[in-house]
Amino acid sequence: MTDQQHSMVPSEPEAAEAPEAPEAPEAPQAVEGPPSAEPAPQPRPRKDRRVLRAALRWTAAVVVFAAAGAGTAYGITQMERTDVPGLATASDGRWDYPRLAEPPLPAGSPGPFADDNPANAHYADLRALVLPAPKGAKADASLRGADGWLATKDFVAQYASADDRREFAQNLTDDGLRHIAARGWTMPDGTRTRVYLLQFDTSAVADDLFSPGLVSYDSTVYALKGAPDAAYDDAFPDVARAENVSVSAYTEKRPYGSEQVRQAYLKSGDTLALVVQSRKGGAKAVPFEQTVALQSQLLG
Repeated sequence: MTDQQHSMVPSEPEAAEAPEAPEAPEAPQAVEGPPSAEPAPQPRPRKDRRVLRAALRWTAAVVVFAAAGAGTAYGITQMERTDVPGLATASDGRWDYPRLAEPPLPAGSPGPFADDNPANAHYADLRALVLPAPKGAKADASLRGADGWLATKDFVAQYASADDRREFAQNLTDDGLRHIAARGWTMPDGTRTRVYLLQFDTSAVADDLFSPGLVSYDSTVYALKGAPDAAYDDAFPDVARAENVSVSAYTEKRPYGSEQVRQAYLKSGDTLALVVQSRKGGAKAVPFEQTVALQSQLLG
């Protein structure tokens, strides 16, 4: 505390000097006088303002770091499947998705990871599990299919090699593919997104197809058109992953030609998913990670 601050604290009042009392006549027994008044309470010293200012600075710092941490986590890691937010924050590149909710299950049907569902089957309508387009997107009508179901030939058409297309289509048939649901859109900045869900009879079948059938550590098994060299994305964040969903993400490294392609294969119970984003000049990481995260939440 400075000298100035010290001077602001009132000093303790000095006791008034009592006048001398006249000598009392002697008496057989001294008579006690009335009790003296209690001393006046001392004024409470003011708190050191430097301490207050320091406390406020530390409190503000804690709030800032907490807010930054919450933003990095995309706001999804603690959300329930029945109430998945759209993460409507555009300041850091995220898209404005609508608020999501888990589609209803048929009466008496368990969730995909309930104890009484050993096949880990998704009983909800697969078309309702496809991530909806964000605000400002232009829908891709070519992925709507008939009654919302995409034909296998239209799905495998995105792969570069004719031999790969034939082999993959045959593998899907042999593995008992039930349905393909898809949705696609293009954003104002030119980013094109495609989301595909493929459903099989059991989780075991989907497991075998996911790995080693579709993914390996360093690359994909089948190359997409425009992405001949897809490398494993080591920078893909853990916070973009969801419980009960396996994710393997890949991206094109420079040089990647006129556009860059990002892709991720997801596996959840009896369902596989493929999320693809491409953009001329480079596909941004943040909207790709956000899209994969939200699709994972819907499936998990």
